[in-house]
Formats: sequence, C-alpha cells, structure tokens
Amino acid sequence: MGSMTKISTLSGGETFGAYRAAPTGEAKAAIIVIQEIFGVNPGIRAKCDHWASEGYLALAPDLFWRLKPGVELDPDVDTEFQTALDLMGEFDQDQGVRDIEATIHAAREEIGGESRAKVGCVGYCLGGRLAFMTAARTDIDASVGYYGVGIDGLLGEKHAIAHPIMLHIPTADGFVPAEAQAAMHEGLDDHAKVTLHDYEGLDHGFATEFGNRRNDEAAELADSRTTAFFAEHLG
Repeated sequence: MGSMTKISTLSGGETFGAYRAAPTGEAKAAIIVIQEIFGVNPGIRAKCDHWASEGYLALAPDLFWRLKPGVELDPDVDTEFQTALDLMGEFDQDQGVRDIEATIHAAREEIGGESRAKVGCVGYCLGGRLAFMTAARTDIDASVGYYGVGIDGLLGEKHAIAHPIMLHIPTADGFVPAEAQAAMHEGLDDHAKVTLHDYEGLDHGFATEFGNRRNDEAAELADSRTTAFFAEHLG
C-alpha cells in the first residue's frame, strides 16, 4: 500500500527516509509509527498500512538513518537481534525525537496545515520510550507506547505532557522489570493525561505484527484500545 518518501530535518539541511501509507480518500488525521530497534521492517510497514486502511496518513521515519539507513531486522534471528541491540546502543534518542518532530511537521503540512491537522504517534519497544519522550517534548496531539523501555527514568519529564498518552505494559516484560513498572504506576497513575494498561503474564513484543513474540489475544485487545484512543483524540 505504501512507499518510501523523504522528510526534511528540523534544520532543513538534510533529509531522511520514511515509509508512507495514505488512505484512499482524504486523511482524517496522521499517525507516526515509531520503530522498534529492528528498524522500519515489514512489521512496522504493516502497521502503517493498517492505519492507512483506517483513514489515517501513516508515516514511519527511519530513525537509524544517521547510523545505517534502511535497517530492516528480524527479531527472531539471533544475529539480527544482536545487531539491533548494537544499533540501540549507538542511537542518539534526543536526536531521534527531533526527527520525529520533523515528521510531525511534515504530516501536518500534508494533511492540511499546522492550524487544523491532528497528528498522533504510536511506538513499540524503543519506539514506546520515544513515544513518551515525544509526548513530553513536542506538541503532538496523542501518543501511544507499547512496552516502552526505561520510562521509569523519564518520569521527571511528566509535567510537560500536555496531550493524552496511553501506555501498554506487559507485566512479564524481560526488558522492563517489576520495579520499573511499579515506578511507572506510582509516577503516572494520577496524571490526568496518562492512561496505563497492564497485560498480565505477557512479555515484551506481544503486539508485533509477525514472528514468535506475538500473542494474538493480547495484541488484539491492546490494538482495539489504541484504535479507540486515536478515534477519540484525533478523529
């Protein structure tokens, strides 16, 4: 359904790639799909295609472009999983959020200009963390994070969250220990703009489109909540 496009950086001096999927008619809003550590792979592109089928313009920026453009890795292949971890270690997350902000600007311009166009984001793994950072650091209209890593270390930014955010938390996440989950609840349960959903006994990556990590029942529940959340806050 989609194809690659180019996004200008905030400085305007460079461009980076993004997968773009558009609805058949006029887009009702835009959704930025934020990659896992595996790049803009077939699963991320499939999520963009899904949002386009629901009437949204969907863009998935290639956030690893400064390290290695066009990364597409399979988490079920051990060597590729290790490559993804290595890229994560080199990745500048602050710069990544700025690239997401540039993508927000591009999406708003495409669907009608800054004054009326609503844009949300949904991220997975690294992207779940970046979705939280985007909610705190940009004017994005709504954000969703699936199994975001290290959000307990970002709670000092929660005061800056001005628009709704939803976080999906699997309780048996091997990358987010129980104490981190407890800190997230303690720090965010009373935040007027934040909604947390726990998924008992589920592990990291349960909502991936493809592969061994997926749990169909939990993925469908989380995705239905995300769909309703965006319908409410984006249109």
